[in-house]
Amino acid sequence: MGREERPEPATPLPELNVSLVPEERGVESLARQIKLTGRAYPMFEIAQLILRKPDRYHVTFRVVHKPDGAPAQPLWLCNLDDTLWLSEAEAVEHVLRRHFDTFYQADKTPTEPPKGTYTFVAQCSLSGVILGPPNFHDYQAKLHKLHAARFARMPFEVYKARVKIVRDETVVKKWIDDQSWKTEYICLNVPEPLRLSTREDVERHFREVHLANLIRPADTWTANGETAQKLPALPLRLLLRRAWEEQQRFPLRVVNVLSQQFAGHGLQFFKVNKTVTHVAVARPHFLDLDASPVSDGIRRIVDFVNATPHCTRKRLIETLAPTPVPAPVTPPPTPVPADAIPSAESPSPAAPTPAPARPLPGPEPTPEQTTLVADLHWLIHQGHVIEFANGNLETAKKPKPRPEKPATPATPTPTEPEPPPEPALEPQSEMPAAAPVPTETPMAETEPEPPPEPALPVGDTEIRPPGAEENAPQSPG
Repeated sequence: MGREERPEPATPLPELNVSLVPEERGVESLARQIKLTGRAYPMFEIAQLILRKPDRYHVTFRVVHKPDGAPAQPLWLCNLDDTLWLSEAEAVEHVLRRHFDTFYQADKTPTEPPKGTYTFVAQCSLSGVILGPPNFHDYQAKLHKLHAARFARMPFEVYKARVKIVRDETVVKKWIDDQSWKTEYICLNVPEPLRLSTREDVERHFREVHLANLIRPADTWTANGETAQKLPALPLRLLLRRAWEEQQRFPLRVVNVLSQQFAGHGLQFFKVNKTVTHVAVARPHFLDLDASPVSDGIRRIVDFVNATPHCTRKRLIETLAPTPVPAPVTPPPTPVPADAIPSAESPSPAAPTPAPARPLPGPEPTPEQTTLVADLHWLIHQGHVIEFANGNLETAKKPKPRPEKPATPATPTPTEPEPPPEPALEPQSEMPAAAPVPTETPMAETEPEPPPEPALPVGDTEIRPPGAEENAPQSPG
């Protein structure tokens, strides 16, 4: 995914939310293709297909807020070029480095060069800025200023270790030449002319006059994948790379967003073997030929698909509605003019060059094939037949009946024992005591559970957006 960029051990990645969202126009094109073909495609394969090219998805950086409402890592947006930064100082330094001529003009005048002999200078290995000899009077000020402006996220001692001593005569001479000129800065786009003597004055003037209009805090930032990969802030590119790699291995978050987008276009979803989610024009729906009145053509298609392992559309048409073989036609002999027959005295003319043969057009579909394709189209769009991405046809299987739950045995209602009968004054025939009546406990009414999804094979053919070229995956950064 591009050049390798790894974070420094002492510079942890910023705490931000990064999401990759499929580009809506590409999703609309995919949905239209699924509706036209009627095929069922694995959702995870579509998500990985989208992640292969950065122009197929958008990237969103979002601020994470702490419990007290403060941002864990603020974001700053430069309105000049829509670049994103992790601190206000980095954004200011970026504007003064890339868009300096828009606001200021440098005016150089010769001055006395530094006195003494210098054989080495200190140079930042990360930015290439020449800081000068370590014993020069403004060395420490330059070192701290460069760290604060461009490497504030790195501890100062770690950054200081990245400063190297250079003994190259060309580098030393360049520093001496820079010190042999006095530079003043003329402010542009201001009501009154103003000259500033140092870069510190320039930065101070920029913050007071232009900062509020050019740099602002942001909670979210969204751009296409190509733009996000070219962000100047290295930590943001590394964070994007990590999010991309996680989704490339298991694109669950991309699939969730993609499912919502496909659902908005009227597509349906189902699982194969209860694991692999597919998207299609309809969910599998079993067609009971014994209970449903269907035409003979529909019945032939369903019976053939059920009886043919790895059935395909081509095989179905070749078997049920084959193309008739045309009878060979012998062209009549062409009469030869008498004057075209060479005589014995005249030389024989050269043989004519035959014209190149034109490719014969393909045979037109027969009425039987047209009817067969129309019936198959109806079966697929009703969910009775599933055509997978690899071309295999399967019928929706009959759902297995749910096992009935055993009835709850009736619980008899306890009754109090009857008191003994009082002695009869007159002799009576003894009657058996009435048995207690059991009270049935009604079962809780439950809604019938939906039948399980039919087990279908997984397609292995990728869906390709119209006009899209499948190149090697490109990674952010």
